[in-house]
Amino acid sequence: MNMRTIYVTAAVAVVLSATSCGKKPTGAAGAQPQVYPTAAVATGDAELAAVYPATLRGREDIEIRPRIDGFIEQIYIDEGSAVKQGQLLFKINSPQAEQAVTTAQAAVASAEAQLATARLNVDRMTPLAEKGIISPVQLETYRNACNVAQAAHAQAVAQLDNARATLSWASVTSPVDGHVGAVPYRKGSLVNSQHTLTTVANTATVFASFSLNEKALAGFLAGLEGGTQAEKLKHAPEITLTLADGTVYPHRGRIETVTGTVSIATGSAGFRAEFPNREGLLRSGTSGKITLPTFYSGVILIPQKATFAQQDKVFVYAVEDGAARQRLVTVTPTPDGLTYIVHSGLTAGERIVTDGVATLSDGTKISEN
Repeated sequence: MNMRTIYVTAAVAVVLSATSCGKKPTGAAGAQPQVYPTAAVATGDAELAAVYPATLRGREDIEIRPRIDGFIEQIYIDEGSAVKQGQLLFKINSPQAEQAVTTAQAAVASAEAQLATARLNVDRMTPLAEKGIISPVQLETYRNACNVAQAAHAQAVAQLDNARATLSWASVTSPVDGHVGAVPYRKGSLVNSQHTLTTVANTATVFASFSLNEKALAGFLAGLEGGTQAEKLKHAPEITLTLADGTVYPHRGRIETVTGTVSIATGSAGFRAEFPNREGLLRSGTSGKITLPTFYSGVILIPQKATFAQQDKVFVYAVEDGAARQRLVTVTPTPDGLTYIVHSGLTAGERIVTDGVATLSDGTKISEN
């Protein structure tokens, strides 16, 4: 469940017309109406911000796995090391790969010998065929045998190249620039393609993944300009990231993508925001909180002390013909605990009692200063 907070971006749009204390009502017949501070409500601007948990990942977060079976012979990096693309990370000792190269080399040598013999036979039989000593068919047979030997040699060379390529996999290098994660295996460990030797995360840019439920998604997109989702995201406001220790990340991010479907299991859509990470403060796999702002203009703001609650409903006292009249309002509190955004129940220009509402009742005659 996301937490909702509000940041007021304009001065509280309530103009106090008086702030006197007045005297307590005496209840005596003919007593003068008590003086209460009142205000004329007006519109202003505010920012509604919803907070969602997020998971951080590097732009490239790659698992490093060996492509051959063998024993770890050397480890050239340590956990947390900064590495460059192509840098050597591990050396695998793979006897099978080495034996495959040796076998392929022998096959190439044998194929070369057979090809040499076949060529020699063609060279030897060609003059005999020209003199009519042997038939052209016999010469063509020798030529075909030479072609077969040549193809066998090419196949042996290809197998040798493949074996050498496989053996080169014994040197495990980094596919990207980044930082090394955990290294769970040590020198001498037997590994294969099912084992993750480490991870390399490119964290120059970090992605923050979070989710919005169906209702929040619709409300968010409805408040943005544009005809398509892509156009709306271009107009999305910048977002802030709060780290796990409560500090606010100094750089703002932008929403890059929203999943095209809503998950049936969770009823939410996935968002991905991008944050620059030039100082390396963000690490892949950590968590934080995304603050997603929604801007409101022309809303009514009132002091919270001007309201009172009854059975989970919020009321104010509106001034009507010199009397205080209860008025039901729907509101959202601001994070400072001092102000409400009014969604319904009041209109701009109306006057309300701003203090001392606990001593009032519906219809009480009051005097304004």
